[in-house]
Amino acid sequence: MLTFHNQIKKTLFLSILFFNICSLFILNLNILADNVKKPVFQENFEQGSERWEMTDSNAWTVSKDEKGNHLLCLTGSSKYEPAVRSPKSIALIKDTEFEDFTLTVRAKQTGKEYGHRDLCFFFGYQDPTHFYYVHIATKADDHAHSIFLVNNEPRVSIAKERTKGVDWAQDFHQVTIVRDAKSGKVEVYYDDMEKPIMVTEDKTFTKGKIGLGSFDDTGCFDDLKIWDIADKNLVTQK
Repeated sequence: MLTFHNQIKKTLFLSILFFNICSLFILNLNILADNVKKPVFQENFEQGSERWEMTDSNAWTVSKDEKGNHLLCLTGSSKYEPAVRSPKSIALIKDTEFEDFTLTVRAKQTGKEYGHRDLCFFFGYQDPTHFYYVHIATKADDHAHSIFLVNNEPRVSIAKERTKGVDWAQDFHQVTIVRDAKSGKVEVYYDDMEKPIMVTEDKTFTKGKIGLGSFDDTGCFDDLKIWDIADKNLVTQK
């Protein structure tokens, strides 16, 4: 039988052991939290669109959904004519360029259904005639649903792999773009993070601005996040 003194010693030992285990657990949680890579840029449009520059600001508005959540919406075709054949409606993040990146954004197409029903996602933007864009559309052809290069001439499809198109319906979809500038690789994901809908490799522009928009359609965007490394797993990290 344990004496009262031994019982006190045992209780004290167990208390110290429990305290140390809890401290180690909390320390590990803090380490895990520190290891979670945070985005270098985030936008939910709750403060408006002051951080953005558009080819035609009159074509864009910050509106609210049924829950009062703010969205950046393209409400009509921009009154802008590019010098070479390329998208008309572009909203760029001001004063920031990206090299390697992982981008994810919620996007909703609000136009009528037809083969080229699209939304666009811009990167490597140098100036109005030098940039890349991802064109996600209902049906793929030479001018739709691909990764395009604009290099001082009308846009050229450069996707090495792509699906036949997507079903925009009337819902928001999660669009993710992963860009490794050193290898030139670009992967585009649409809801499903297991298999990309487009893939290519190109190193014409290794750094530039990022933007949202459409060739000449309408749509809404929300919850944009950009990390400064190329890793699709960042999108699903806890």
